[in-house]
Amino acid sequence: MNNEKTVNVLQELNQFVNDRIEGYKHAADATKDPAHKSYYNDLINQSRSFSNEINSSISSMGGSAEKSTTAKGKIYRGWMDVKSAATGNDEESIIESNIYGEEWAQKAYNDALDNRADLPQNVVQMVEKQKQASLATCERLRQMKESAD
Repeated sequence: MNNEKTVNVLQELNQFVNDRIEGYKHAADATKDPAHKSYYNDLINQSRSFSNEINSSISSMGGSAEKSTTAKGKIYRGWMDVKSAATGNDEESIIESNIYGEEWAQKAYNDALDNRADLPQNVVQMVEKQKQASLATCERLRQMKESAD
């Protein structure tokens, strides 16, 4: 197994996890619904835990922890700030933005798993577990959107 390849895959994945943290911080600040705020804060904590897991794996393979976010995520959050100002932070827009973010997270997890043959089994299991949690989050967000309609 190639530690350098694994480190690169995990560093890239962790940028998306860091985007997830920033996105849910934005949502928690923007929402006016106390139940949504609590859920977004739970997702921030979950994402921080994911990031810590990934960084621990990176460090154990001799790599440097990944603390940054993606350029695409930064641009998207900037666009969301503009959209929020225009829509007045309505709950449906916030939820839709979170669904979009989770869909990007799914793509990042799938991209990481495309390298499964090059990854240690424990890393594959960690990525699959986090992907399943992201899928569950996406489903819950869709349910929240339906109730907000």
